[in-house]
Amino acid sequence: MLQELLTLNIFGFFLIFARTGTIFMLLPGFSASFVTPRVRLAIALAVSFVLAPLLIDDLPVMPASPAALFLLILGEAAIGAFLGTIARILLGALQTAGTVIAFMSSMANAFIQDPLTEQQSSLVANFLVTLGTLLIFVTGLHYMMLGAILDSYTLFTPGKVPEMGDISLMVARRVMDSFALGIQLASPFIVTGLTYYLGLGLLGRLMPALPVFFVGLPVQIGIQISVFMLTLSAIMMMFLSRFEDGFAVFIAP
Repeated sequence: MLQELLTLNIFGFFLIFARTGTIFMLLPGFSASFVTPRVRLAIALAVSFVLAPLLIDDLPVMPASPAALFLLILGEAAIGAFLGTIARILLGALQTAGTVIAFMSSMANAFIQDPLTEQQSSLVANFLVTLGTLLIFVTGLHYMMLGAILDSYTLFTPGKVPEMGDISLMVARRVMDSFALGIQLASPFIVTGLTYYLGLGLLGRLMPALPVFFVGLPVQIGIQISVFMLTLSAIMMMFLSRFEDGFAVFIAP
């Protein structure tokens, strides 16, 4: 171990850390607010130290000019930000689904701190994001994210400018797919909510003296909670499948 530390290429190590540290700054779970920056930094340094012997021979030499060095480190950080952003976009499907579910179940006013967006969000969205992050680690998908860090050096060679058009297109496509997945996950609640609203509207027209708000709101919340209990497992299984497919493109065959 001491010999490895003495012979370690410091420039190569910090070049690896530029990409790895940026990824861990954005990866779900590792980037959560309840993970302190010191712990996150320690994990990124440890992973960089493990990857250094595997990648050090394929890294470019240290540039002669400070400007070239800055551009090289900036490019590595940009690639790390791209990979971490893709993971957050994939997890954002649960945020979209939870927001729609909260709206359709009249629970959108119950706010709580969301670890994904670092701001106040609906209680249902927070629950789904927290549960999704937990299941990512329970099912071992975080190993896929760690494997994607290693294989990213095959897809994005250090020192070479990546195709920004392809990266922009992939980010846009992932945002579109994430939003579509969120709506699909919330589709049972959309159908149930619209049907209930239609029946409640007809009831209000047939019985004008009926206090629709006081009668209908508790029933609506009860129905949507029952639907949530029945569909939660299917929602999470579908999300995990799509999350795995979204990161599988970064794993070398």
